[in-house]
Amino acid sequence: MASGGIPVLILKEGSTRSRGREAQHNNIMAARIIAETVKTSLGPRGMDKMLVDSLGDITITNDGKTILDEVEVEHPAAKMMVEVAKAQDKEVGDGTTSVVVLAGELLTKAEDLLNKNVHPTVIIDGYRKAAEKALEILEKIAISVNPTDKEILKKIAMTAMASKLVSENKDYLADISVEAILHVAQKIGDKYKADLDDILVQKKPGESIADTKLIKGIVLDKEVVHPGMPKRVINAKIALLDCPLEIEKTEFDAKINIETPEQMEAFLREEENMLREMVEKIAMAGANVVICQKGIDDMAQHFLARKSIL
Repeated sequence: MASGGIPVLILKEGSTRSRGREAQHNNIMAARIIAETVKTSLGPRGMDKMLVDSLGDITITNDGKTILDEVEVEHPAAKMMVEVAKAQDKEVGDGTTSVVVLAGELLTKAEDLLNKNVHPTVIIDGYRKAAEKALEILEKIAISVNPTDKEILKKIAMTAMASKLVSENKDYLADISVEAILHVAQKIGDKYKADLDDILVQKKPGESIADTKLIKGIVLDKEVVHPGMPKRVINAKIALLDCPLEIEKTEFDAKINIETPEQMEAFLREEENMLREMVEKIAMAGANVVICQKGIDDMAQHFLARKSIL
């Protein structure tokens, strides 16, 4: 309370404050609730969860990170558990459910020790020593893997897919995944590094998972602008345009007075000639595929199709 008897509010109105054993219990309980949320989706008998968001969109998954991304979390300790799953996904790409469940169990055991009046510092020190011992054991039992050994990489990929909806097609999808990773992987020193942003997973409705294909190139999910254009181009020479293939409007207001049909015809013919000239320049450059970031006039589309330019 400030001088003069006027109260000073530090926390938001309606906020509550907890401390000591109560705060510990509340934090552990919030974290355990997050662990319990994903616990039933862990392992070979884990179940999928159906998530419905505020817009009514439905997601069916057993991936820990995906589940927690869809859950609205307010409690700070619970948010930390969500961040644990995100960090695991970013660092390893798998094991998000396991790491959350493990953290939840560690907190459960920690609460038992707290109830026996064991100081938190002692518990933390014990867990830190246990982590060091676990890493030591893992180093001993770990098997060295050749980054270019497709068979072992396939087994690793299949393990990650075993509990997913795609498990029935894991053999086929594992082959595609390994091929994609090896295609973008770069050798730096004696290690390999693959940037997952170099791989695009494009979903298209109407086909089965078994129809999945690996495209060693770039996928542009766009429609052909004119039905008369070729559907397939081999040995493509691609023109990338950052300008429109259409008559641009002037930067200032202007009026053209047309008084006779002949003048209108001449005006339209001039527009057509300008568009034809644009297409001729593209064709003379040897391009047979055009990717334009801006608009393409209908007449320009017609001229491109006549030149068999996609």
